[in-house]
Amino acid sequence: MKHVLTIAGSDCSGGAGIQADLKTFAAHGVYGMSVIVSVVAENTQRVIGAQNVSSTLIAGQLQAVFEDIRVDAVKIGMLPSQLVMKTVAKELKERKPRHIVLDPVMIAKNGFPLMDSRLAQTLADLVLPYADVVTPNIPEAEVLTDMHITSTEDMQEAAIKIHRFGPSYVLIKGGHRCDDAADLLYDGNRMLWFSAKRIDTKNTHGTGCTFSSAIAANLALGEPIEKAVEGAKAYVTMAIEHALSLGKGCGPTHHFYDLYKNGLSR
Repeated sequence: MKHVLTIAGSDCSGGAGIQADLKTFAAHGVYGMSVIVSVVAENTQRVIGAQNVSSTLIAGQLQAVFEDIRVDAVKIGMLPSQLVMKTVAKELKERKPRHIVLDPVMIAKNGFPLMDSRLAQTLADLVLPYADVVTPNIPEAEVLTDMHITSTEDMQEAAIKIHRFGPSYVLIKGGHRCDDAADLLYDGNRMLWFSAKRIDTKNTHGTGCTFSSAIAANLALGEPIEKAVEGAKAYVTMAIEHALSLGKGCGPTHHFYDLYKNGLSR
């Protein structure tokens, strides 16, 4: 079995963050581990508050995992402060995990800021150079590049700019645009597009976390980057299509639709 580590914030309502990552790992048949960097009090409607974990305890969690269990891939989500970024970057430099997928989480689904946008340059300088794949949505890409993105040409320009920060691959997610949910993968030379039908639902809580975690799981399983993204795109589309109408706001995606439908194999 492959082992995948998520470094992210905790969503007590279970739809995003650490909880979504671990569900995604399990759905892909990989063993999930977690380093919690922030505890977020949120539900489908709003974020009530957040408290960051100390950098000492974050480093301790990372040490606990890496000194004992092989890590085949790392997914990074919410990094809420400069100190957290420095701590994670230091550990990545020392541990050198094989696959690193960075989802630059900045804003919760309801608009609550999970990272000060003024730290975008710090994130780009400290963490992006270690990432194999960075997966911003359009609002996050706009912050990272200081540009307005309204077209496919803008997405391509933004991908080139973000690639200059050092990641091997840039995947800009197009879900915030009004047309088909087309995502752009750029490796420094080629522009590859991944399209899927747009699903009319408000229940998309945790889709970014789920998508990036699926990519990390697929990379750990040995898939090349294009197949890893293609498989993750199909998975998150399925999870959105069968999303759960839980709570009074934006419900979570259905990470285990196939399992719930067909039951455990006997």
